[in-house]
Amino acid sequence: MLIKDWSTWPKAIKTYAGAMVFIITFSKLFVILFLLTDDIFRGLKWSFEKIMPSKEALVDSTNVPAVLSKGISRSDFLVRSGLVLASLPFVGLIWGMVKGAYDYQVKNIKLNLANLPKAFHGYKIIQISDLHVGSFVSSEPLEEAVRIINEQNADIILFTGDLVNNRSDELNMHKAALSKLKAKHGVFSTLGNHDYGDYVQWDSEELKRENLATLIEGHKEMGWDILMDEHRHIEKDGEKITLIGVQNYSMHLRFPKYGSLPKATENIQYSDFNILLSHDPSHWRGEIIKDFPEIDLTLAGHTHGFQFGIELPNFKWSPVQYVYKEWAGLYTEGKQQLYVNRGLGFLGYPGRVGILPEITVFELHRG
Repeated sequence: MLIKDWSTWPKAIKTYAGAMVFIITFSKLFVILFLLTDDIFRGLKWSFEKIMPSKEALVDSTNVPAVLSKGISRSDFLVRSGLVLASLPFVGLIWGMVKGAYDYQVKNIKLNLANLPKAFHGYKIIQISDLHVGSFVSSEPLEEAVRIINEQNADIILFTGDLVNNRSDELNMHKAALSKLKAKHGVFSTLGNHDYGDYVQWDSEELKRENLATLIEGHKEMGWDILMDEHRHIEKDGEKITLIGVQNYSMHLRFPKYGSLPKATENIQYSDFNILLSHDPSHWRGEIIKDFPEIDLTLAGHTHGFQFGIELPNFKWSPVQYVYKEWAGLYTEGKQQLYVNRGLGFLGYPGRVGILPEITVFELHRG
């Protein structure tokens, strides 16, 4: 029963045991590749010798050229090379779980904006995204993240979706920690594709709807103003900027279109500077750029940067870039900008390699 009913196992064991199986299996692929290469060489050599036997073939009892017989054989060389290469992802993925998953990076982005109201010069916005609290086995890492965020002394905090993995009850043990997020003008949020419970089986549609309602209520209980295809005006010294929040809206068929930007902007009085929270970055190029030129800055998440990649000062790469054109960082098209946050949590593999968890701090400047 223990083996079959794995859902009853402690969360930490399920999470990290599954990760170790993945890491070992993935690392073994490198050894198998080299062994397969060795087998192919052996097969070709055997076939060639059967077809065209030669007395001058310089082989020893291990079918290795004589010039190599005093050193390492080709077979040993390939096996050892495979083991060395396999150790790299093994060690790297272990490090990603132990260190990378909680190595929170504060990225400071200065935005120069010609249309920014004077009162908002120097205004500080923090964006966080993709917490996936269901992946955390304790609240300690989130408490550390909250501490770092609050240290930035932001004017406003914006969360761009995927608070949970699937179920609203994943939030229960982390509410106290996340309720401590503080900013002068509050915390605003929206939903991501994982927040709707689409990736689990429900006994009824009613239970699924109740799950979403409970999650929305959870945002409110933490003091977050959740924007369900709505907008708000943020006022300072008699001037204002507009904040718009849309439910998940993706241009990829396998992700849902729950949001409605026309609904979110119904009867809106745009400000000189308008910000949109939209979880999936494909929404920007799919609808926002062409149909909503009034939106100056779109904040998104969703990609996690695949939780794996390479980031150098002038170079970044991740497998996710072959799916999403805009996948991490700042993008500009005309007068409109998109920022894709790399996410604060993780999903599936409980770690990060190269693409580390992000807290984005925007400082708005007029000019």
